[in-house]
Amino acid sequence: MLERERFVRKAEIHGAEPTAAVRERSQTAGVGDELFERLGPHEPGDLAGAGPGDLLSAPFDPCRIEIDRSGEVECDGHGPSVRIVRASKLGDVSDLPYAAFDADNHYYEALDAFTRYVDPKMQARCVQWCEVNGRKYHVVGGTVSHAVVNPTFDPVAKAGAMHDYFRGNPNKLQPYEFLREREPIPAEYRNRDARVAKLDEFGLEGVWLFPTLGILYEELIKHDIEAVTTLFSAFNRWLADDWGFEYEGRIFASPYISLADLDWAVHELEWAIDNGARHVVMRPAAPHTASGQIAVSDPRNDPFWARVNEAGITVVVHAGDSGYSSNGYAVDGFAAGFSGNGRWAPNVKTFHIERAAYDFLITLVFDKLFERFPNVRIASVENGAEFLGDLFNKLRSTDHKMPGYFTDDPIEAFKRNVWINPFWEDDVNTVVDLMGADRVIFGSDWPHIEGMPRPLDYAVEVKQFDDASIQQIMRDNARELTARRPA
Repeated sequence: MLERERFVRKAEIHGAEPTAAVRERSQTAGVGDELFERLGPHEPGDLAGAGPGDLLSAPFDPCRIEIDRSGEVECDGHGPSVRIVRASKLGDVSDLPYAAFDADNHYYEALDAFTRYVDPKMQARCVQWCEVNGRKYHVVGGTVSHAVVNPTFDPVAKAGAMHDYFRGNPNKLQPYEFLREREPIPAEYRNRDARVAKLDEFGLEGVWLFPTLGILYEELIKHDIEAVTTLFSAFNRWLADDWGFEYEGRIFASPYISLADLDWAVHELEWAIDNGARHVVMRPAAPHTASGQIAVSDPRNDPFWARVNEAGITVVVHAGDSGYSSNGYAVDGFAAGFSGNGRWAPNVKTFHIERAAYDFLITLVFDKLFERFPNVRIASVENGAEFLGDLFNKLRSTDHKMPGYFTDDPIEAFKRNVWINPFWEDDVNTVVDLMGADRVIFGSDWPHIEGMPRPLDYAVEVKQFDDASIQQIMRDNARELTARRPA
């Protein structure tokens, strides 16, 4: 969904912005990252296929659009002990005698997140700012990115604005009707102290914190490996500045890792560990390397996984721009426009998030990563879970067809080493049946528009389980993954 524009007037492109200018525009960026893929279909020049960021920041235009899903922590006594009673939008009540742990929160990147630490000589190959027709855009690798219409995102639609749409759209509204109400960027979207206060309000012990725009940009510069490593080294230093990796034992932000350059990945992992990171995040894709695309679980990447295994740090694979191809059935790439001439119809692009995750996760088992490194823990976040049944069928079938290939039962290896955060609208009963309650993690996707309006609105989805299982899903599993588990 990304259309690219090569022609940009040189005078319109800017590098790192002055601090005053950054403050003036509220130090925020987009809202959607992996979620852009969950919006479809795409027709060039139309809102169809636009990312949440486009919808949140764009001038209101009632055209038709389509949105679809496609260190160690001291756990005992950690965080506030509270009894949470809240009324959800569905009229149900959640009663938890403890604070929950949300494994999928997001920040909105500061305007200089991609420029603060990038050498000016490299900025043209990484991310810059430009202005086109009076509107600011990111220029990624020398190409104007239309993934979001306004990457300053002020004002912004409220958290969970699309909640009822994903609930099944009971009132049969057009998607744009959910996005009428906007607000100035709340402080907690970009400020860690304000976010901690919000966690207290929400009854959350802690959160994992992931990129919004940052999860998109590797794909756009994948053929320039030096740009990839330069950009994300700088991005991670910004993240350490603004959020930290274990802020007050409540906010656990995740440094971004790419295996496009193995030596860089090992060095960056070591830096992350030294700076207190409890997990690192990557996109569900086979990165482009100097030798072509190589699966992350290929034995050539064993030096990276050996250090992960030794340190016991969790690796999160989070939905993003995976570069997944529609093979001609839909127009690929991230883009948005506002002509209003698009047609509202489904297409296969809405399945990209889950298909990319399926391929990524099953390949970990095919490559026998967990046999070589049994202490590796993978958390799949915001990739959905409806594919799990078929994935298990394929693993079982492969094991039968290739007797002796796997040392361990491939399904049991997957269930031992992988944790799943379903989409909140997925059937969590099925996910628990397949994975076990000890391998399912709660994540609200707050404050993105298709997430929960308030994180604990998710509690109603698990109320049918016994208390021990609810506590595993809503708190204990994420706690476990946040604590390093050295081999």
